[in-house]
Amino acid sequence: MNKASTYKLVLSGLFTAIGIIIPMIFHTFSLPGSIFLPMHIPVLLCGFICGWQYGFAAGMIVPLLGSMITGMPPLFPVATVMAFELATYGLVSGFLSRKNMNIMLSLVIAMLLGRFVLGIANIVFLGIAGKSYGVAAFMSGAFITALPGIITQLILIPIILTTLKKVRLLENLN
Repeated sequence: MNKASTYKLVLSGLFTAIGIIIPMIFHTFSLPGSIFLPMHIPVLLCGFICGWQYGFAAGMIVPLLGSMITGMPPLFPVATVMAFELATYGLVSGFLSRKNMNIMLSLVIAMLLGRFVLGIANIVFLGIAGKSYGVAAFMSGAFITALPGIITQLILIPIILTTLKKVRLLENLN
């Protein structure tokens, strides 16, 4: 394992921890995760900064481990569905960032594909649970309720990534 791989592994662990801690803080202040999406930003950043493999792993781990440690989100079906959604965010953001695509375009594509996977996973897992899931529920949960979190991601992630590039904190990752 070379220095860059070790650095990415450590950063991935940090992003995973942040992805568990931030929702705990939100719940302490009764801020709903379904509105502010506190697990999403660390996973997206992990993908952009560390690459698709690390982003994918962090995305799969964060909601499941968070559920096991704190009970939030509930393991089935919410954390299970979120694992697929967040893994997609990490994978796509990491893949597109390596293609030197514009940060905002990469972010929007990752967010849309993640939400598409969220919809498919909800159909499957809610179907297993004997519950229905339609287009109205998808649009409401994935876009309308989550709008404050989406806007926050679209503002913060480009600012964070641009700042890290300017202060040259990302140079050791190549």
